[in-house]
Amino acid sequence: MYGDAIVVDGLNVSNWDSPGVYKNLGASGVTAINATIATWEGFGETLDHIAKWPARFEKYHDVVMPARSVEDIHAAKREGKVGVILGFQNASPIENDLARLSIFYELGVRIIQLTYHERNLLGNGCYERRDDGVSSFGVDAIHEMNKLGILIDLSHVGERTTLDTIEISEKAVACTHANAKSYFDQKRNKADEALRALAAKGGVIGATCILTFLKDGAESTVDSYVDAIDHMVQMIGIDHVGFGTDYTQDQPKSFWRYIGSQQGTKYPASFTPPDAKYHDMTLYPRGLETTDKLPALANALDRRGYTDPDINKILGGNWMRLFEEVWGRD
Repeated sequence: MYGDAIVVDGLNVSNWDSPGVYKNLGASGVTAINATIATWEGFGETLDHIAKWPARFEKYHDVVMPARSVEDIHAAKREGKVGVILGFQNASPIENDLARLSIFYELGVRIIQLTYHERNLLGNGCYERRDDGVSSFGVDAIHEMNKLGILIDLSHVGERTTLDTIEISEKAVACTHANAKSYFDQKRNKADEALRALAAKGGVIGATCILTFLKDGAESTVDSYVDAIDHMVQMIGIDHVGFGTDYTQDQPKSFWRYIGSQQGTKYPASFTPPDAKYHDMTLYPRGLETTDKLPALANALDRRGYTDPDINKILGGNWMRLFEEVWGRD
């Protein structure tokens, strides 16, 4: 069943210059990933990141291919490759210019998270001191992303800004990598009110398997991950839950310092423990440490009693339905 399914990982932020990442992707059976290429970066830095991808697609052509459309993902499945969807975890790359959204769209970016942890020109992150919701600039950005066909991601977004975005957006939105706060009360997990509102407009949340978002913490297993998935399925329905691992394979210490800095510059940020050593820690459940272990998720869902059609929805069917709604279909 896993081999036949279209499998979509809602978020992967691994080291894209590591050969080991592509080796594991090639063995994963995953059809497409939302590959993070920006967190705190501005316009120029992000263009530099995008410019590196053609060479990667050439070097690892037997493993990955660009995915800019639903049809590209189907093509990746037919060819036994992984479709790479370029995504941002912050809208900071557009800086203060809405026209840059269309530039990034033309360059293949299909998913943009509104804010990352803290405040930007569009709204507020989940670790900001106060969440005043979406700004006037943010309203315009949301409408522009709707028009272009860019999926809006709310994973790291503050509670008020999350609810505002769901209300303002004319299209369904996503949380590509988060769990329910009622399952585990972690600052970045999402409130039930937000998840119900997201589902009511056709959105999808990708359950994340990072240990700090799971009840069992360092003792987590694949079945612990299914607990988080099952909680959301029971709350908002089988049609609105996928998975988004948030894999960070082979990321160096400098990466963790960067994402743990206030606005990407001052370390540590208020949301980062000063003694954090994520680069030395095991971050994922036993049996799901890297992408090549992902078939274990389908087996665990089967053991839990999910039917084959419902497993297919969680593995990627729900993401594909959302992509088609937001991106359109070629």
